[in-house]
Amino acid sequence: MSISHFSPSIPEAEFIETRDCHTAYFATRRPQPDTAIVAVHGEIDAANSRAFVDYAMRHAAELECLVVDLSDVEFFGTAGFSALHTLNVRTAGENIEWAMVPSASVSRLLRICDPDAALPVRDSVAAAMPADKDVKPLLKLVPKSR
Repeated sequence: MSISHFSPSIPEAEFIETRDCHTAYFATRRPQPDTAIVAVHGEIDAANSRAFVDYAMRHAAELECLVVDLSDVEFFGTAGFSALHTLNVRTAGENIEWAMVPSASVSRLLRICDPDAALPVRDSVAAAMPADKDVKPLLKLVPKSR
C-alpha cells in the first residue's frame, strides 16, 4: 500500500512502519532512536482501539518519548478515549514521556471525557517533543491552483 493517500505532507521515506487496521491507518517514524511519532489517519472506534494502543506501544522498551499524532483522525469514538487512557497508563508504567496532537473530533471528545485536561495534549508534533529532542518540521504540500 502506498502511504501517499495517508498524508502527502510527510515523505514516504520518513515512515519506518505502517499498518492498515479496520478504518484506520497507522504509520511510525523515528526521528531519534528513543523517540517515536505515531501518526493515525481515519477512524478510531471499538473495532481498532486496542490495535491502536498495541501499535503505539510495540517498541516501548526502546522509547523515552512517544508522540501520537491524531490530527488526521476524522472520527473518534468513546473507545478511542479509553485507548488514550490505556496509553497514558502504559506509558507511565514504562517511564515514557508522551503527548498527543488531536484533530477536531478528538478534541471534541476530550472536552467531554477529559474536562480537567489530564491527558497530555499539544498543538503540534513539534510542540509535543520534549525540549531536548530536535525534530525537523514537516513541509505541507499544497495543491496547485487551477
